[in-house]
Amino acid sequence: MAGDLQFSWELTGVGGATYRIADDASEHETHIGYCTDALADLLYAMAGLYEESSGERFSFDREPMETRWLLRRQGANVAIHVFEFPDGGTSWGSPDETGGTVLWSSTQSRGVLCHAVMEAAETVLRVHGEAGYQEKWMRHPFPVAALQDLQRLHRRDDDCRHEQCREC
Repeated sequence: MAGDLQFSWELTGVGGATYRIADDASEHETHIGYCTDALADLLYAMAGLYEESSGERFSFDREPMETRWLLRRQGANVAIHVFEFPDGGTSWGSPDETGGTVLWSSTQSRGVLCHAVMEAAETVLRVHGEAGYQEKWMRHPFPVAALQDLQRLHRRDDDCRHEQCREC
């Protein structure tokens, strides 16, 4: 299992964001557009890892490409696979393991992964505020409910050692 997970989410210009995910073995960074509620999709997928499902799947629209994340639960860990498909308009129904190119993969504990994503979303909110986020992202408001849901689940179910998680 790889360690030292890092995740960041930055709004870039109007209607764009760049995320970066890295572990001690490799990293992946890409720019996505505002056609979907991308940050909310990411946060809800992380929250879904606390359900009894075997995993989560979501996509980012990169016009015309699609970046698809496949998260598979493996006990307390999550196998993360990030794929790129050349045409998002036709690839949604295609199987995850075929037709796409693997951009990045890692296995992390659910707590480490969810904490990193939660912390990145909190940073976006702290830097831009809800109004600033809406102004830059345009089509969708900041996903407050999705972030609160992830915070609640993470604090309830993960033995997180970060100080801000122990405060509540």
